[in-house]
Amino acid sequence: MRVSSLNHIQLLRYAGLFTYACVGIPLLRRHWQGEDAASQFDLVGWTVSYAAFGLCYWLITQNLGKRHFWLRSVPTLLGLNAAAIGIGYFSHSGLSGILLLVIAGVLPWLLPFWPGVAWLVLQNFSLVPVFIYRAEGYEWFDALLQSGLYFGFSGFTFVTSLVAKQQADSREEQRRLNSELRATRTLLTESSRIAERVRISRELHDLVGHHLTALSLNLEVASHRVSGAALEHVRQAQSVAKLLLADVREVVSQLREDDAIDLTAALETLIEGVPGIVIHLDLPPRFAVDDPRRAQVLLRCAQEIITNTVRHAYARNLWLKFERTADNGLAIHAHDDGRGVAELRQGNGLTGMRERLAQIGGRLAITTARDRGFALDAWLPLEATR
Repeated sequence: MRVSSLNHIQLLRYAGLFTYACVGIPLLRRHWQGEDAASQFDLVGWTVSYAAFGLCYWLITQNLGKRHFWLRSVPTLLGLNAAAIGIGYFSHSGLSGILLLVIAGVLPWLLPFWPGVAWLVLQNFSLVPVFIYRAEGYEWFDALLQSGLYFGFSGFTFVTSLVAKQQADSREEQRRLNSELRATRTLLTESSRIAERVRISRELHDLVGHHLTALSLNLEVASHRVSGAALEHVRQAQSVAKLLLADVREVVSQLREDDAIDLTAALETLIEGVPGIVIHLDLPPRFAVDDPRRAQVLLRCAQEIITNTVRHAYARNLWLKFERTADNGLAIHAHDDGRGVAELRQGNGLTGMRERLAQIGGRLAITTARDRGFALDAWLPLEATR
């Protein structure tokens, strides 16, 4: 396995596993050296606690770095802390303090800041009774001092990991914003292309078409005032003028035939680089909208759906479907596999989406429930086919 193929989260996880393996070396030595019957209870308790710590650490770090609801990590964290304290209790040593350093390294990835700080304090000072009742020669002051020393080490590890997480979150947010910026740029490019085609078609129709029509009329008048060989040349010029006018009209018609804004590239760009979730995008074969304003509303709705899913849903998948409806409209169907909410409180994002849709005659419907994900259905009318 090459180091370049590992990200910072995987390196953190494997560093914790390496520390865990090193803590088990004294346990193996006691197994090899043999113990008397009086210490068999401690040996069994140490072994069970050590195995429990490894299992809990493996489970809790499997999806480290992925978005999840932090309360779901609390039961496994409790088991992890209990196993670490159990190792110190049964081994009559400070090995549990080393394992608490490992836990401090993953706390910022599992809990919000203040719950993480509170957990850090409690887990380290929970060693005080262990030092007093299981370590020889420890008084209350000595136990508090030793726990404070471990707390200092754990705090340094916690802050280092917190900075790494904040930087990772900033990079992911920059990737998401960059995807939105590139999608907006794609839409602007498409709108500019359509606007330029419309401008050229208008110029051809209004200027060249006007002059060719005037030329044809003048040639028609000239054909009635000349005779002989000159009349033949006027007739030929009149035919060429009519042919040119027909060609100009055909070019104008072709330019106006493909003046719809293609949203496929913009939406595909939007979902690239979105962190933490897999977006399943379903689009019609040719997804184009005539009105630039409606195209912008569609793109903004998709952005808001993705942003809400990333920030609030704690989902792993988002299904986003666009389809044309029989009533000359376009429907957006979105749902995720997140935690949902029992009572929805609309923020500025959903309120803004509802207002944008209402301005063009659209509507929005939201369905959610706790542990049943979040579903959104929107509809907006399209311009009549010309």
